[in-house]
Amino acid sequence: MRSIRVLLSLWAAASLLAGCGGSGGGGTVPAAGQSLHASTMSTIVHRNGLTIHLFPVRGSALAQHAAAGTNNNLIYNGGPIQTSPKMYLVEWGTWTAGSGDPDGAGPVLQKFLQGVGGSSWLNTVTQYTQSNGSHVGNPSGNLAGVWNDTSAPPLVMQDSDIAAEALKAAAHFNDYTTSASYVIATPHLHNDIGFGVEYCAWHSSEAAPNGQTIAFTNLPYIPDAGSSCGQGSVNSPGTLDGVSIVEGHEQGETETDPQPSSGWIDSSGNEIGDKCAWTGLQNTAFSTGTFPTQPLWSNASASCVQSY
Repeated sequence: MRSIRVLLSLWAAASLLAGCGGSGGGGTVPAAGQSLHASTMSTIVHRNGLTIHLFPVRGSALAQHAAAGTNNNLIYNGGPIQTSPKMYLVEWGTWTAGSGDPDGAGPVLQKFLQGVGGSSWLNTVTQYTQSNGSHVGNPSGNLAGVWNDTSAPPLVMQDSDIAAEALKAAAHFNDYTTSASYVIATPHLHNDIGFGVEYCAWHSSEAAPNGQTIAFTNLPYIPDAGSSCGQGSVNSPGTLDGVSIVEGHEQGETETDPQPSSGWIDSSGNEIGDKCAWTGLQNTAFSTGTFPTQPLWSNASASCVQSY
């Protein structure tokens, strides 16, 4: 039933936007089962002034293509990395068990973010450096803040809405540093076009009015996409398996490439998570509990690893 509801909501959103004569900030609207960008075989999308790095849905041609590039390491492109990562979680809208968070994704997401910093799983990012020789950091306790912004998110989410919310969060926390990342989590059935059909999440960066650039992640309500975004991929029934798999993927990529694609990517444009997308999934123990994870790419071993 959930899968049917999700497809219907995507179709309704697409119909609404098409009926308005265009797609606004969300780009071209796909028909059910079709992809916007898979034909280019690239996880990088340039649209509406943003450079967006997609995490493609499980089993898609784009995901398989990204994970197939195991013979080429990541290359540094001269941009910033996050030497002292700080994560800020924004739960936008209503996040109650009865409506906005019927599957209990919010508490699981918070626990995962509380434990991922300092873990051997995330330590893989520390092998990547920037031009001055500084490494990506992996401090423990780097979830720097959680904010429930109770303003109502749009029912049909646009790229520009996510970027604007990230800027709002940066102002709320007053942190515009390169090492800050804003995870914009949207509630049940308030997802953007393409979610669960093309991709599970994406990350990007946006220039703030003060001239600084912030990194942010668009994290839709992952259970809405069912098995396309990880449900049941590790555990049974595994309703929330995708929450930590998807957010872990995005966090590793944000820390090594906070301003896509100026950090660490391979010759095909894939980041540290893309090269291992939906492969080698397992339960991993953190200080705050056990969560499903995917591997991250290690240049040191030229392979996907679950610890470093």
